[in-house]
Amino acid sequence: MEKPHILHLITSEKNASPFDVNMAHDAGWTNIIPYTGVEQSEIQALVQDAIFSRSPSGLKRTGIFFGGRDTHEAMDMIEEAKKHMVPPFEVSVFADPSGAFTTAAGMVALTEKHLNDGFNQGLDKSNVVILGGTGPVGVASAVICAKAGANVRLVGRSMEKAEKISAICNDRYQSKNVSPGVDEDKQTYLKDADIVLNTGAAGIQLMTDDHVKSGENLKICADTNAVPPSGIAGVDVMDSGKIMEVSPSKCRGIGALAIGNIKYKSQHECLKLMYTSDKPVYLDFEDAFKFAQKSV
Repeated sequence: MEKPHILHLITSEKNASPFDVNMAHDAGWTNIIPYTGVEQSEIQALVQDAIFSRSPSGLKRTGIFFGGRDTHEAMDMIEEAKKHMVPPFEVSVFADPSGAFTTAAGMVALTEKHLNDGFNQGLDKSNVVILGGTGPVGVASAVICAKAGANVRLVGRSMEKAEKISAICNDRYQSKNVSPGVDEDKQTYLKDADIVLNTGAAGIQLMTDDHVKSGENLKICADTNAVPPSGIAGVDVMDSGKIMEVSPSKCRGIGALAIGNIKYKSQHECLKLMYTSDKPVYLDFEDAFKFAQKSV
């Protein structure tokens, strides 16, 4: 009898995400078991219960998914899980807290594509401003862009928090060129920006028409907000490289549903790779970005 595909979905939150459960089923996982309210100290026991309950051949059909809402916590959980594998008793692991890793991957991959198609320019040396940047999607986007060679300004409501998050991006993930910014100074940052990524809360407009008009070098504006009003004025949820009407530089807009389409494909491929790979894999936002690049 063929063993079923079992995915252990672990989160520190009180609920598992229905989105992640649906995605896992659609990617071929036949059994998804949620573990909620999990603390870091409990990872060892959960991992070793999973790996020692099946033969090495059965473990190819076993995986661990880390959810939650905290980027760094999810990455910590991956590292903790790695420490307690006992080869050949080892399973694949994927982290995507609040879908942030795959959302960031989809947004940056589309940005990279339209930047190249419309302006014959890459992310390298581009000036990127991330609005609402201290959340999970902003952090993952900052690291992906910075590692591609961009100069990143991570903007939040509090300079203290932006400084703390930027330091983590540079120190923990070796991004090197992520700098902090505060929302009240965004007009200044936009003057030299090539790219603006909005990763702020839904239903809040962080970039107005006037901001767009003042961006003389703007090439790409990408918005993850699917709830009216748009996070960036003039960007519709379906836009994928559409020229923004009020932009003096013919900036191209990328909307939330266009981003979501690539995010969906990226998450699907990561979840599928977990049980199709000959060897166990450990997947995070950098792996999600590689799949997103292929999808665009």
